[in-house]
Amino acid sequence: PADDLNPTWSSDGNRIVFTSDRKGNRDIYEKPANGTGEEQLLFQSNESKDVTDWSSDLKNVVYDVDFPMTSVWVLPLSGDRKPFPYVQANYNAQQGQLSPNGRFIAYSSDESGRLEVYVQTFPERRGKWVISTAGGFGPQWRHDGKELFYLAGGKIMAVEFKTASSQFEAGIPRALFDAHIQDESRRNQFVVSSDGQRFLAVVPVEKAASTSMTILVNWTAELKK
Repeated sequence: PADDLNPTWSSDGNRIVFTSDRKGNRDIYEKPANGTGEEQLLFQSNESKDVTDWSSDLKNVVYDVDFPMTSVWVLPLSGDRKPFPYVQANYNAQQGQLSPNGRFIAYSSDESGRLEVYVQTFPERRGKWVISTAGGFGPQWRHDGKELFYLAGGKIMAVEFKTASSQFEAGIPRALFDAHIQDESRRNQFVVSSDGQRFLAVVPVEKAASTSMTILVNWTAELKK
């Protein structure tokens, strides 16, 4: 009935949360992944919201608020279910992604003057690290919690890290391959399989190579031979 976008799987694959503007503003809804049942309104407010992640323990939904600056918010799905700002400042922060163990959030921010990938502890913000070294956007965690991927200059980058304890240890970013992704500012320009070995990316359609065409005229005359 309206603009539905930003679908995000639950970790068990049974449900999807998404954004819809069917009531005017972009609000957050949930629905069974098998298509049965009605959508459930999880959170409604006057701000425009975009879902970016759902924690592996299904306790928190991460989303962006677009005005006045883009900021990262968290919606708890238990207790009083009162959302709270995670990164809200005089710069843009977006695309929050919780680590598989739920102890860290990766996001993109232009606080340095250009978009870079950052990681902070969660839920308390006790530590903060810059992950990318030459720009970065759209972080995605590997399912086992040992690698972080992001976009930079059309390339998919990878950073190995350790989050087994409260300490965060990040490696040196390395380019995996050139995905030829042109619009890095949009969500989910790429997604990665749980083992980190396959990628699904939105890439431009290459112009079709010029081909020759052979036209046979007066072909009915050939049938008489």
